[in-house]
Amino acid sequence: MAPVGPHPAVADVRRAVREALADLPKGALALTACSGGADSLALAAALAFAAPRMGLRAGLLTVDHQLQPGSAERARTVAGIAHRLGLDPVEVLTVTVGTEGGPEAAAREARYAALTEAADRLQAATVLLGHTRDDQAETVLLGLARGSGPRSLSGMAAVTGRYRRPLLALPRVTTVAACRAQDLAPWDDPHNDDPRYTRVRVRKRILPLLEDELGPGVAEALARTARMAREDSDALDQWAESAFQNCALSDIDRRITLAVPELEKLPDAVRRRVLRRAAIAAGAPSGALSATHVLAVDRLVTRWRGQKSVDLPGGLSATRRYGTLILAISPIA
Repeated sequence: MAPVGPHPAVADVRRAVREALADLPKGALALTACSGGADSLALAAALAFAAPRMGLRAGLLTVDHQLQPGSAERARTVAGIAHRLGLDPVEVLTVTVGTEGGPEAAAREARYAALTEAADRLQAATVLLGHTRDDQAETVLLGLARGSGPRSLSGMAAVTGRYRRPLLALPRVTTVAACRAQDLAPWDDPHNDDPRYTRVRVRKRILPLLEDELGPGVAEALARTARMAREDSDALDQWAESAFQNCALSDIDRRITLAVPELEKLPDAVRRRVLRRAAIAAGAPSGALSATHVLAVDRLVTRWRGQKSVDLPGGLSATRRYGTLILAISPIA
């Protein structure tokens, strides 16, 4: 009798991990971030299986946010599972979550800071994250609701620097089935059912309603939209980077000077990307630089009526003078 292969869900997750790690050199360390939920637990098991067969080392990081009673014990439980899977190194990262930006954003900031520090210290080539197609669909819907443009609609990238998301093409039901097939008991975070969180409302109410009203496949369609939007946004960003180099007359001590005639030749989507890139290069904090700010600078190019400088975050000013656009933190004399 021919040997029986792994459960289809297990095989799908393992295949996704192998594809995500295919470019790493032999002996490289791949870490996975694991909360103990079905997505990250299935990912950890797949990494433990695939990495040794690819000549790679594999470890696990779990973050204790200290936001719930028993969080330290749960983190130790995840670490214990990791050891049984054969992962090494395994670390519990204990963080203190602030309040800036709301509970979700603060927890995310603390988590990524801890993961990045650990990855640097351990000299890891990559850190895997367990976001699935369902997470991608939720992200696209949230971006659509905020009206924050195509870059937001492009959702999460499969690769962002050191971080990789192998499971973006797989639905959550696959990770749940993979855990069940391997006798892994995921932890259900009560925060995942708390309607105070916007993402939970999208997951529990909005997406199911869309599936009921529009038919199955909404999450898959949203994830597909994210992929296409990301491809378009990446192309526009590359065009804008090249255009910035053509428009820039000088870049001295964060004082950016751009040629207005060159800016006027560009399509709106490209020109505004150039202006955003210039503002950040001049010192504007990217997180505080809104579309409204960029549009105000854009009017200095497209609707010039002799208006005064535009104030931007970080003490920055944008001023039009003699066919040039000047962005600088210090007052422009």
